[in-house]
Amino acid sequence: MRAAINRVRARRRTVIDAAMFLVVILLITQMWLLTATLESYLAGHISVTLPGMLVSALLFAGCLGLYRVVATADEEPQDGPER
Repeated sequence: MRAAINRVRARRRTVIDAAMFLVVILLITQMWLLTATLESYLAGHISVTLPGMLVSALLFAGCLGLYRVVATADEEPQDGPER
């Protein structure tokens, strides 16, 4: 029984670690996108603002989805699978 609980906890930690890694990658990409879009806008290329905003919203939605995955993994029972 103890081994099953440890496997569940290890799986949960793996899911949370992977989600955190992906969130960090998405946020770095979003910061790069913000920098590139702002630089282009200040250079006079106004047409890049809408696509930049849409991609940024898509990245935000990805982070929100990963948050929901972590919240779901965290709601699993602590005792492990019931039999």
